[in-house]
Amino acid sequence: MNGVYFDNAATSFPKAPRVAESVADFLLNNGSNINRGAYGSSYEAAQTVFETRELLCTLFNFKKPENVIFTSNITESLNLVIKGLFKENDHVLISSLEHNAVMRPLSSLAKQGVGFTRVPGTADGGIDANMIRDYIQPNTRAVIMTHASNVSGTILPLEDVGTICKDNNLLFIIDTAQTAGFLDIDFVNLHADILAFTGHKSLLGPQGTGGLLINDKTAELLEPLIEGGTGSASESEIQPLYLPDKFESGTPNIPGIFGLNAAVKYLLKKGIGSIRAEELYLTDLFIRGISGLPGVKIIGEETTKGRTALVSLDFIDYDNAQIADLLAKDFQILTRCGLHCAPSAHKTLGTFPHGTVRFSFSHFNTAREINYALNSINKCIRLLG
Repeated sequence: MNGVYFDNAATSFPKAPRVAESVADFLLNNGSNINRGAYGSSYEAAQTVFETRELLCTLFNFKKPENVIFTSNITESLNLVIKGLFKENDHVLISSLEHNAVMRPLSSLAKQGVGFTRVPGTADGGIDANMIRDYIQPNTRAVIMTHASNVSGTILPLEDVGTICKDNNLLFIIDTAQTAGFLDIDFVNLHADILAFTGHKSLLGPQGTGGLLINDKTAELLEPLIEGGTGSASESEIQPLYLPDKFESGTPNIPGIFGLNAAVKYLLKKGIGSIRAEELYLTDLFIRGISGLPGVKIIGEETTKGRTALVSLDFIDYDNAQIADLLAKDFQILTRCGLHCAPSAHKTLGTFPHGTVRFSFSHFNTAREINYALNSINKCIRLLG
């Protein structure tokens, strides 16, 4: 790719070492489906898919690989959960910082009598977990919450939220789109019932991969979003009830899962803590360099404490889209401008409807690229001034 890539919160680039090779190796040298063929290459593919479930269990401190469900992305995972769990007269709590992957399916279900309430976020993009107690209703069944805002980068206090859910017998559903691969995530310590993940962001895997981890109790309650062939119990026209088959109909993205396998192995070998330290070092360089610029507002925390490796900027005296366009065309710096599929978050943060310019970093970026970006932003401001 030509240019400096600062859009890792949308999808990571470059991917982890061996990801592309693993995808190509499967397509060139195996190519079989799983759970269908009684021959060696099919068994080999199935073994790698199962190993990937085990690797994800290791990554998230989860005990049952058969309860790791693969989907095409976290949006599908959240739709599977939301549309398969909640019925008329149910009530759900969310934060006001949620992505449209949560907001749109809930808004659709609202037409069918499912209620939801937004617990208001704070000005820095966080949330006071204790406020959740004030919004619990007799028919509240669950809390759905992002682990970190994709707009501000602020990390939400999910351990506290999970404790509140446990104390009030509420399901706790976690969106880890912005944190899986960046934070050490412990399914048990978070008191999670469902943890949804996507492969193409900080997990450093291919697009078209994602899934969820689900405990047995919640799996029994959850209805499948898609039903069909699983390669198992083929004599029956009824969807199997055991996992993962209950939620995995049709041919999965096996090339993508092979790539995800390589990505998770890389993360486990390098260490999430090491990656986080490298990315926050770059984030700190950027924040300190941008802080003195007049007319530029950092959205969320103004330090690296309690944030992910993304920084959203609001260019108060300029058109954010024009800044992003100049950065891309004149300086080959690739960012994400707009509302980031999270209008509720932008309303909470005071950046609706104009949005922000989001810079999101990878440990594959360099300090030299950060300094180049800071100089380029200065030049953009002078050009427009």
